[in-house]
Amino acid sequence: MNDIFSYIFNYKIILILFVFSTTLSCSDYNKILKGTDYNLKYEKALEYYEKNQCYKSLPLLEELMSYFRMTSKGEDVYYYYAKNQYCMGDYYLAGYYFKRFVKNFPQSSRVEECAFNSAICLMKNSPDYYLDQSESYKAIDEFQLFMSKYPNSYLLDSCNKMVSDLRNRLELKSFEKGKLYYKMEKYRSATIALNTTISEFPNTNFKEEILFLILKSNYLYASNSVDSKKIERFEETIKSYYTFVDYYKSSKFARESESFYLSSLKELEKLKI
Repeated sequence: MNDIFSYIFNYKIILILFVFSTTLSCSDYNKILKGTDYNLKYEKALEYYEKNQCYKSLPLLEELMSYFRMTSKGEDVYYYYAKNQYCMGDYYLAGYYFKRFVKNFPQSSRVEECAFNSAICLMKNSPDYYLDQSESYKAIDEFQLFMSKYPNSYLLDSCNKMVSDLRNRLELKSFEKGKLYYKMEKYRSATIALNTTISEFPNTNFKEEILFLILKSNYLYASNSVDSKKIERFEETIKSYYTFVDYYKSSKFARESESFYLSSLKELEKLKI
């Protein structure tokens, strides 16, 4: 029983000390924030950033941006301000300030890093594949611009990896768009969308399924057409079958694809009598 009381007593002492130190710490921080010692604010801002306390560092740097603007510390403040925005997860603002840093301090040794981070922020703002991918296209452009500006950069491998990941996202979106048209029974739109995926991503990992869905969509489109259009559309189905088997003779879709082919031949025989 004494052990329990002892544990509770010690716990309360620790809790009181923690609250006291936190209150004292907040009090010290507020003094720095409200004070006029800008060199101290600068030192503390960097100290808080290094401790990953960006929520403390950011307000200080915000004030210092104008105060040190035309001084030797201006570059450092601008750099850490951009880094703090990134740390806080505000990738739009971080990207903006990284880009501005490159323009404002073109001779800085940090320009390459900031140019890369600007592209990273665009990638961070890129949403899941099923949403609008405008930011993904912007990020790819930014990475490619970086690689053309810094062809010998140590960050090239990272850039290529990021571009590959972004293109995979765009590829998946393109493929899923075609599949959605197919599921909605909009077969003409499906073949157009799926052919666009092949055109834009010729080495896509989804190629087998895409070519099969193009074949199937063509067949279903032809089957549901008016008689005057059926010959042309079944002939298109047969062409898409040949394209499919040229690439994938032993496909898991082989049996089903052959059934569309044979059925198309029979329909053409009837229509041409």
